[in-house]
Amino acid sequence: MKRTDRLMAILIALQQRLETAQSLADKFEVSKRTILRDMQSLSEMGIPLYSMTGPTGGFRLMEGFQLPPLQLDSQEALTVLFALRAMTKMTDTPFNGARWTVTDKIKAILPEQTIHVIEPMLDYFEIEVPARTVKTPHLIVLLELTAQSRWIQALYSSENNQRWLQLLPRRIYTAHGFWYCEAYSVTHEEQRTFRVDRFETIEMMEPSDEVIEKVQQHDGQQQQHGNQDEALQRIRAKLTYRGALLAEQDFHIGEQVRQVSEEEWEVDFLCPASQWQWAIRFFFTLGLDAEVIEPSSLRQEIYSMSKELCDRYKL
Repeated sequence: MKRTDRLMAILIALQQRLETAQSLADKFEVSKRTILRDMQSLSEMGIPLYSMTGPTGGFRLMEGFQLPPLQLDSQEALTVLFALRAMTKMTDTPFNGARWTVTDKIKAILPEQTIHVIEPMLDYFEIEVPARTVKTPHLIVLLELTAQSRWIQALYSSENNQRWLQLLPRRIYTAHGFWYCEAYSVTHEEQRTFRVDRFETIEMMEPSDEVIEKVQQHDGQQQQHGNQDEALQRIRAKLTYRGALLAEQDFHIGEQVRQVSEEEWEVDFLCPASQWQWAIRFFFTLGLDAEVIEPSSLRQEIYSMSKELCDRYKL
């Protein structure tokens, strides 16, 4: 970190709380003596610092002192605007209005020279977000209740039916242009993932003692399962260019794809026993864009599924 950047970071830290020379030295990975020299430099610049001795002592800014408006260098501005631009591509978010106003505010405080540097760069790289037309009117409420660990009763519409579910939301995330909610479902007696746009109604509820006990048992079993060593099966497969692109997008194995020649890619990974059925379906759906080399048991499973498909479409 440059010295000027460190001096600014020290000021930002002191505006939030009291800091000792040692705590600042640990944060910025410099010596305590370097921090003391920085404090001397800040004082010489006219920054109103004072120090207190004793067990609760340290450096502070004088009451009422405020830093000037936030200053971002070109890399920091590029980081923020890049993330905001990705968010504006989403049809529905909890930050619909703020995502536009904060972009304008950041651009307003940036020097014109910085804007000229970063705007052309923003036109050449992006986070791909599929265009969706669905709306998520209950997203903000669901986000708040999830953060509070509150139980909900929700009317949920799937492809074929509509029913009430008792859920304990655990996590909200976005992927593929949709918003998802991971929640423990009393109906299914397990943790499942639900599309947020399919929630028709959401109401708070108080779970019964029996329901709470089921959740605790489920979490205990999951923790116990996670602490056990799970059998691993090595899977190795050749991929075409298209197969490599599809495999790279997969949550499980995306980082394991590598190019081995001009026209051939390979994925080589250890598959937990609990993910075996996923592996069968995944490589089956890749079709001719993948060839499993090992294990032979996976090749046999894919062959059996392929035979069933051929029999279904036999004329």
